[in-house]
Amino acid sequence: MSEFALTLWAWELTGSATALALVGFFSLLPRIFISIFAGIIVDHANRKHLMILGDAIAASSTLAILILHLSGNLAIWHLYLAASVNGGFGQIQQLAYSTSITLLVSPQNYTRANSMNSVVHYGSNIIAPAIAGVLYPIIGLGGILPIDLATFGIAIATLVWIRIPQPVRETGKHWSASTMPSALAEARRASGDRATGRNKLSVFWSEITFGIRYIWRRDSLRTLLIITALFWFAHDLGGAIFEPMILARSDNNSQVLGAISSAAGIGGVTGAVMLSAWGGTKRRVNGMLLGFMGAGVAKTIFGLGQSLTVWLPAQFCSSLNFPLLGSSQKALWMEATPPELQGRVFAADELVVKLVSAIATLIAGPLCDRILEPAMLSSTILSSLFSPIFGNDAGAGMALLYVVCAIAMFAVGVFGFRLSQLHQREDLV
Repeated sequence: MSEFALTLWAWELTGSATALALVGFFSLLPRIFISIFAGIIVDHANRKHLMILGDAIAASSTLAILILHLSGNLAIWHLYLAASVNGGFGQIQQLAYSTSITLLVSPQNYTRANSMNSVVHYGSNIIAPAIAGVLYPIIGLGGILPIDLATFGIAIATLVWIRIPQPVRETGKHWSASTMPSALAEARRASGDRATGRNKLSVFWSEITFGIRYIWRRDSLRTLLIITALFWFAHDLGGAIFEPMILARSDNNSQVLGAISSAAGIGGVTGAVMLSAWGGTKRRVNGMLLGFMGAGVAKTIFGLGQSLTVWLPAQFCSSLNFPLLGSSQKALWMEATPPELQGRVFAADELVVKLVSAIATLIAGPLCDRILEPAMLSSTILSSLFSPIFGNDAGAGMALLYVVCAIAMFAVGVFGFRLSQLHQREDLV
C-alpha cells in the first residue's frame, strides 16, 4: 500500500517517468554494491537475525518518510535515499530468506516452496493497491504509511517466534554428488589459505569473488546466469515505465492502476497455487523458459491495449507465468549449489542481475521522456509508423518501449531452448 501511495505522490509531484524510474534505480544501486559482501555475511551470520534487521531498517525508513510528510518537508530525493537504504539491507534480507528455504524443504520440493513464496509476493497485490487507490484520495500518504508500520511490527514478531535453521559448517555435509568434488576442492583450498596465513587482502578478495568464480567455471551455471540476466534486463527496462505509462494513458486515475495491480496479484497467486499443487515441469529449465515466453506474449498484448478491457486479462495472464519461471529458476540454483556456499553463489547471481536491472531502470525514464514520448506526440517517422498501433497521445512512446521489451522477453525464452548448456545441469543430476 505504501509503495503504491508513494508512486502516486511522486507522479503528482513530478509527472515524470524518469522520476519514478529513479526510485527503482536508487533501490537497485546499493543492492549491487551490497551483493559483493552479502554472500559472505549470509554464509557466516545468523540468517534469522539478518531478516529481522532488514524489516527493522525498512520500518525506520517508513517512519522517517511519514515524519517528513507530516511536517511538509518530504521531497522526491527523500524517496531516493529511502529506496537506497531499504535496497541495501533488503538485499541481505532477501538472500538470507532464499538460502534458508534449502534447509527447510527437500530438493524435490524446491519448486513448490518457491511457488509458495510467490503466493506471499502476489497475495498482497490482490487487495493492497485497490485499497490504496481508494484510500489515497481520502486519507492521503499520511494515513497509509502508519498502516505500513503496523505490518512491520507483525512481521518482526513472527520472525522472533519461528525457528530458522542454520547451515551445518562441516565440510562436505549436505552436498549433492554432482557438486561435491569441485566444491569440496575449492572449500579446501580456501581453508588452506586461511590456515597458512596467506595475505589477508588476497584471502578477502578470494572470498568475495568465490561466487562468481564458482558460477563461471561451470558451463551450465554460466549460461543460466547469462540467459536470466538478458530476460530481466528486458523485463525491467519495460517495468520501469509501467506505472507512468498506465497513469499517462488513464488521465492519472489511481483506481485504474490499483485495479491492474490487483489483477497482477490474482494472476500471480493463481499461478503459484497451481504450481504448488502441480510441482512444476519435470525439467525445471523448460519451466523457466516457457515462463519467459508466456510472460513476453502477455506483456505484448498488454502494451498494445489502451483500456482496462485489455489491460486486466493481459496483466492476469502475465503474472500467471512468473511463479513458474521464478520458482524454476531458483530451484535450479538451489539444486546446483551446496547450502554452505549458497550465500556467496546466490549473491553473485543477484549481483549480475541487479547490475543489468539498474542499467535498464536508469535508461528507461530518459529514453521515454526525452526521445520516445516527444517523437510519438509530433510528426516524425516513428509516429507515422507506430501511431496507428499505439496512438499519438500521452503514454504512446512508453507503450512502444514496453512492447519492444516484451517481444525481447519472448525471444530470450525461444533462444534458451537452443542452448544445450542450460540442460547439462539437470542431465547431470
